[in-house]
Amino acid sequence: MVRHAARNSRTLFERDSELAAVDEALGELAGLRPDRAEPAGRPGGGLLAFAGRAGLGKTTLLAEIRRRAVAKGCTVLSARGGDQEQRVAFHVARQLLQPQLAGSSESELRASLGSWYDIVGPALGLCAPTDGAPPDQQGLRDGLDWVLTHLAVRRAPMAVVLDDAHWADPESLRWLAGFAPRAEQLPLLLVVAYRPDELPDHAESFRGLPGRAGGRPIGLEPLSAAAVARLVRETLGAHADDAFCRECWAVTGGSPFETVELVAKVRDRGLSPTGAGAHLLRDLAAAVKGSGLVDRLDRLGSSTVRFAWACAVLGTEIRPRLAAAVAGLGHEEAADAADALRGARILTGVETLEFVHPLIATAVYRAIPPGVRVALHGQAAWCVIDDGQGPSAAARHLLETHPEGDPWVVRQLRAAAVETLRAGAPDAARSYLARALSEPPPPAERAAVLYELGSASLLTEPATTVNHLRAALEQPIADARLRQNIVYRLSQVLAHSDRLAEASETLAREIRTTGDARVRLRMVAEQFMWDAFRADEPDHPSRSRRLARLADRLHGRDLTERYIIGLRAWDAILRGERAQTAVHHAERALAGGLCWAEPDRGFEVPVLVALTFMYADRPGRTEELFETGIADYERRGWRGGHMSFAYTLLAYVRYRRGRLAEAEDFVRDGLRLAERVGPGTPAHWYAVGILVEVLLARGRVDEAARTADDYGFAKPFPSAVVFPDVQTVYGELLLARGRSEDAAAELAAAGRRLDPRGIRNPAWCPWQLHLARAESHHDPERAVATALEALARARQFGTPSAVGQALRTAAEVSPGAMRVKYLEESVAHLERSPAAYELARALVALGTELRRTGRPADAAEHLYRGLDTALQCGADGLAEAARAELAAAGLRPRRPHATGTDTVHTLTARERAAADLAARGRTEPEIARELGVAEAEVVRLLSAVYRKIGTESTGLAAALAPT
Repeated sequence: MVRHAARNSRTLFERDSELAAVDEALGELAGLRPDRAEPAGRPGGGLLAFAGRAGLGKTTLLAEIRRRAVAKGCTVLSARGGDQEQRVAFHVARQLLQPQLAGSSESELRASLGSWYDIVGPALGLCAPTDGAPPDQQGLRDGLDWVLTHLAVRRAPMAVVLDDAHWADPESLRWLAGFAPRAEQLPLLLVVAYRPDELPDHAESFRGLPGRAGGRPIGLEPLSAAAVARLVRETLGAHADDAFCRECWAVTGGSPFETVELVAKVRDRGLSPTGAGAHLLRDLAAAVKGSGLVDRLDRLGSSTVRFAWACAVLGTEIRPRLAAAVAGLGHEEAADAADALRGARILTGVETLEFVHPLIATAVYRAIPPGVRVALHGQAAWCVIDDGQGPSAAARHLLETHPEGDPWVVRQLRAAAVETLRAGAPDAARSYLARALSEPPPPAERAAVLYELGSASLLTEPATTVNHLRAALEQPIADARLRQNIVYRLSQVLAHSDRLAEASETLAREIRTTGDARVRLRMVAEQFMWDAFRADEPDHPSRSRRLARLADRLHGRDLTERYIIGLRAWDAILRGERAQTAVHHAERALAGGLCWAEPDRGFEVPVLVALTFMYADRPGRTEELFETGIADYERRGWRGGHMSFAYTLLAYVRYRRGRLAEAEDFVRDGLRLAERVGPGTPAHWYAVGILVEVLLARGRVDEAARTADDYGFAKPFPSAVVFPDVQTVYGELLLARGRSEDAAAELAAAGRRLDPRGIRNPAWCPWQLHLARAESHHDPERAVATALEALARARQFGTPSAVGQALRTAAEVSPGAMRVKYLEESVAHLERSPAAYELARALVALGTELRRTGRPADAAEHLYRGLDTALQCGADGLAEAARAELAAAGLRPRRPHATGTDTVHTLTARERAAADLAARGRTEPEIARELGVAEAEVVRLLSAVYRKIGTESTGLAAALAPT
């Protein structure tokens, strides 16, 4: 960015309090106390915001802040919004960051930006956008946050100064508004100035950011009569009399800009600053702005006027040669015009021109006759293309022209949209394509423009996207691939808008008319996928049979075939086929690779394949696949809905493994991301449902209920299939709150919805298990029948966790001696599973039942194990229940012994082996594989080690060191 001309070197009047706040902030930023030059510890940044109407000296104040920041040894990043550049995506971000990085070679930039190179590089104009899907909005903002944070740390202390923030482009302003609260944790002071009455909606957060002025901007007031008098006398001399100074204040209203310009006019005219000449001031003041400024400009001649108009159209950082081309002037004529405008205090600068004040730029621009203004923008578009600046630079000018059916305009706008969309600015791309559509494009290109417009609106306006894509399908389309892409995209946006039936029907219509076998297979795969998520699908069993027949014939030769095989694996999970069958197909799908971030594919199938292993009691494999998938998202800069799903479902994996504290952390991260995507979206339902389930498992029923209320987790439930099933989780919550009849009604309704579709696996949706518990309060016999039916389904699926959980529920609702039998079998199954929390529940239940049947010694063993396992899982409510049972048995929880060699030698051989592996940093799955036991057994072994040596895993190596 070209440095602003030093035109504001005059004294600042009546800005002492503002400058004091600046000095205090800069002093703290530089690590010095404001009252004395002593180190104050860690430098602290923050936000300073100045608000005031036009002409009150914001630009002058910020120039002084930049000067003082440099004097304090700060690195200064500076930018300024422009009235004509508001539609140029990342214009302000580029002004701030590009000068710090430009000039480096590609290898140096890659080394400096690391994995963010392909994400933020295009937005900052440092490299060309890559092919493929663009980063999502949150991912790009995270990348810009990283760049600014990295610069702030490396070049501390740093001041970031933004003038005319009300004119900043939306992309940059949303980023800075989101980044501002983080400045306090960095050696960075963010200073912004804006006109409060012109601050756009997307920057409203600036008004309430917790800055250094007590959570509100510092308002700039007009100068007093005394300050105006001092300003006048500083310029014109001490002989300016009181009457003259008072009139200057009256005609300018205390505006510093108008006062300075008025005094300059007085000096240029050679007027005497006395009361006798005061009556002339109103006429002179009128010439400073508005129509008076326009009249003054007109007197400079037609060539000069045209040059000024061209400069106003180009905006800021104006190169004289380009302005001359837009104005249609020769080199000498343009140079003369620039000199005249500098002399008239309209323009400043030499190599790069800018208007003396934004008010002047606005007045000049608005003075251009409408027809001429449109023509100048059209000329400017041609000139910037000819200058090599590219379609994106021309697009903002083309937006101001009238539609004329010009194919060149359509081409430039489409090219600009591609660049802008891949750089991460879909809103700007959408405006370019909407303008291209109104040009209009040639009939043969109309479908393509509608498709591109729909794609640009995909994440922000799904309903609009549907309309554009459906309109595209109504156009004559010669390119078969274009039509296919429109269909794929339309089905995708319908599905993501919770309109799964329409998505399936769209594909079905196209399947009937498509002649290409591979294309038809791809569409069939897409239809199978969306049908898998339909809660209202009328023909699920038939679809399952067709899917099984098709998948068994395929060999996974390409991505489409692997998607179908992956869907077959997931369907086996839902239907409760043998777990080995599901795993077999999941491994087949993975054999050729399943990338989570394919640009033209959804992420759903790779996620379903990964979750297949979790339900089949192989969560370690699931986590490996999630780790790879999250890395794919991060490389692409997908940090919105995609990452929300990843974190949320990873939380569900941890929940099912019994790592409840970790699960809660992950799901809260996922929920934060889902909230940025928007309420009511599938990502939001997933996150809230899993959080409620985790809180219930941790024994925090009241908090789970508040969470459900806060997020509207209740009827009406989404029409898309969500897991864990929303209605089932809601029924479980009602049951935990003691509302057994309401819970039974909801859970029975879930069964009526899922059973006809063939979704009968209690490992996927345990509605029957919860229903049996709810029915036990008012219909015990029916509860037993429900539980035994769920047990039969679990045995068919065959995983130890599913069978063990079903057995524990059967014990809970069964009478007499059957309880102990079921619970002993439950513990035996769960000890061979990764479901540590379910094992803890079964152990506590078994211990409780043994105590009640007069077997206190056996009860104590299971209660102690259950308590230890519950504590390891973070199941606080369950741990309290175990302690209560121990107390009822006259026992106390065992206290850990002192750590030492004698204690360590009391470990069993298997406990010692597990402890030794843990001390060397092995994970629980790795220990389980090496010892040949289930992960739940590893949890039990390590629990015993911790109990005996009195330490946690972080101190395990030290505790074992003596051996």
